[in-house]
Amino acid sequence: MITLTLLSKINNSYQLRQVEKTLNQPLRELSVKARVTGVTADRWAQVNLEGEDETIAATYIANEIGTCPVSMGNLKNTTDIKGYITAFEENTKELIVDVGIFQPKIMLARISLQRVQAQLINGNNVTSNKIIELWALCRDMPLSVNILLDEEEDRMKAEFSDNQVKKLKMWRESLLDRLLVLGSSLQDIEYILETERLRRDIINVETLGLLEYSLTCKLGTDAAGLVPKIGRRLRKAKFVVFNSKKLNNLEL
Repeated sequence: MITLTLLSKINNSYQLRQVEKTLNQPLRELSVKARVTGVTADRWAQVNLEGEDETIAATYIANEIGTCPVSMGNLKNTTDIKGYITAFEENTKELIVDVGIFQPKIMLARISLQRVQAQLINGNNVTSNKIIELWALCRDMPLSVNILLDEEEDRMKAEFSDNQVKKLKMWRESLLDRLLVLGSSLQDIEYILETERLRRDIINVETLGLLEYSLTCKLGTDAAGLVPKIGRRLRKAKFVVFNSKKLNNLEL
């Protein structure tokens, strides 16, 4: 049996069931069973793999979904590592990102407000609250970061990865609204779009994480207007609007 800690944050029992269901779908041709056993103290999903093909399944999950580094020994100066936003600390002016380090203690990556401003808004002095609102940098949003280790300070400094910056700027330049759905499976989202007849309003569904997706709206469709229609069917999920028009109206 192989035990993995997935790079996927869990908030409730519904999400645990969805993770197990989502994991087993691509593994159905293998002789293996994936069983979600619970979560760590910092909400990472843990899964046991058991069967003849458990090693193959573990490699697939590590490559396609991602597993936590767990300890600092598994993490050097790294580019494009996935993490989840946990908060913005006002006292230190840092965006806090959990990248899955929890042994022997939890360590969080920290992106300074100055670095966020430099990467997203050309260094302009825009407040943290405004940046979080405009770029939809909410708690539990998955993103990729570059880790800059500082062993003397026992801290993990970080910055957005190049791919993450490109993605966010592409979202802005598209002039299209996006509705971020955090905490739901793709299968449930696709079913609701079909039954609520919302296909005509959505161009595509972009995968952000195992249970996190971005719904790209067609030109003229207001993402905020979709929240009541989808939200009444996905009561355990979180919804965040990315409004490119507001961003483009900001003088940078």
